[in-house]
Amino acid sequence: MELTSTPDNPKPEGVVCTRVVTSDGIALRAMSARVANSRGTVVILGGRADFMERYFETARDLMDMGYCVASVDLRGQGGSQRLAKDPMQGYIRNFGQYEEDVRSLMTQLVLPDCPPPYYAIGHSTGGNVILRTIRSRNWFRKCVLVAPLIDLNYVSWPLPVAWTLTLVMTSLGLGSVFLPGQRKVPMGRNDFIGNPLTSDQRRWNRDCAVPETTPELRVGGPTFRWLWAAMGSIKTLKAMKSTTKLRCPVLVVMAGQESVVNNEATRAFAQRVPGVSLTMIPEAKHEILLEKDAIRQQFFAAFEAFLAEPA
Repeated sequence: MELTSTPDNPKPEGVVCTRVVTSDGIALRAMSARVANSRGTVVILGGRADFMERYFETARDLMDMGYCVASVDLRGQGGSQRLAKDPMQGYIRNFGQYEEDVRSLMTQLVLPDCPPPYYAIGHSTGGNVILRTIRSRNWFRKCVLVAPLIDLNYVSWPLPVAWTLTLVMTSLGLGSVFLPGQRKVPMGRNDFIGNPLTSDQRRWNRDCAVPETTPELRVGGPTFRWLWAAMGSIKTLKAMKSTTKLRCPVLVVMAGQESVVNNEATRAFAQRVPGVSLTMIPEAKHEILLEKDAIRQQFFAAFEAFLAEPA
């Protein structure tokens, strides 16, 4: 349950790693770090297969801006309890379980120990979970979603084929099988060229060094069960309409060079659901917070401007 610090990716100053236990008995690895005279607390929720060490730099940036930070590894990944016999399998039964992870983080760590007001940054899958959460929870004053999973980019799989194959595999009890073409181990240093996540090789190599030091943080590609759960949550988000009332304003930051999630679905969501603003960073790939300095600076400029607007 400890945090891994490397020379290129040091832990934020004063960070504390802690254990959070969900109502269904899953042990989660969480962290928090405080600053004096804070402007509030930002909760960082990463994407599928993420681990908190990948957001150390973002946490330090937020602390330099005067915010305390808190985060958690979602169940089944990072330093949190795994859900499949093979710890490399990206597996989840439904995204409601991820909502429970956020509830546990908030009620056991953030609300008791971190100063308000509370904000959230959710990347990819984390953005999907934050949207689900703020349908009913009013914990956050504002939320910023980074390349959120509103819908997937199914690439060569037509959607009906994806639905049918995933339904068949999960119905046959084969949900823990990796999706066709997906790796059983995560990408490493040698996979930078052509990767869909970032154009910054220094940060890529920095993040690859963490699981080299602590291999138990690694998760491979998604399984059929994970995809089935994701498609179910996508359906939930697509059901949100102009009458939907989210509990706080939302800013969505899209990546112009996106190939993981579906930007058209994200645009349609922002146009349809009240209280959702949209901006794009044209040069960015999917992992905006792990991109080159100029791209990250654009993100934080949008972040600060959004938080400065009257709620």
